[in-house]
Amino acid sequence: MRSRLIALLGVGAAVLAVAVLLSVGLSQPERLSASPLAGGQAPEFSLPDLRHSGDRVRLSDLRGQVVVVNFWASWCAECRVEQRALSQTWQRFRDSGVVVLGVNFEDATDDARQYVASTRTSYPVVVDTHSKTALAYGLRGVPETYVIDRHGRLVDRVVGPVTADGLAARITKVLEEA
Repeated sequence: MRSRLIALLGVGAAVLAVAVLLSVGLSQPERLSASPLAGGQAPEFSLPDLRHSGDRVRLSDLRGQVVVVNFWASWCAECRVEQRALSQTWQRFRDSGVVVLGVNFEDATDDARQYVASTRTSYPVVVDTHSKTALAYGLRGVPETYVIDRHGRLVDRVVGPVTADGLAARITKVLEEA
């Protein structure tokens, strides 16, 4: 009887400890989205353009602009949720020195092209064919969005779908700091 009571108390203590750790960790979303790359130079890439075979987009060619890099896939339900916000952001900021760049991740090229056509995506889209760029950025999953300042420094990261207002606030802050 005593050993059962000790075992029950041990299980109860373990459950309580896990609950406390989860509640503290989940109540601080900035910790979840913090990137070890934050403040440093964003990893360079040169990726093929999804729409224009033979063309490539290089991060270094975008220096001097704020770059919003969004990793997505056609099979990702949350990517569809954020698509409108990304398009609105592109339309709002494209003449202000901001580039929204979609990076297709772990997807069939034909599926990605269909997705871009069906969602009327107007911003540039590239393909991370071997996931090297995703690995360099420490991608946790899709969707995931990175904001790179005009000097090429990674200044923000959003894990999960973005909203138009949230992304606009992040971009405005970066533009004002420049």
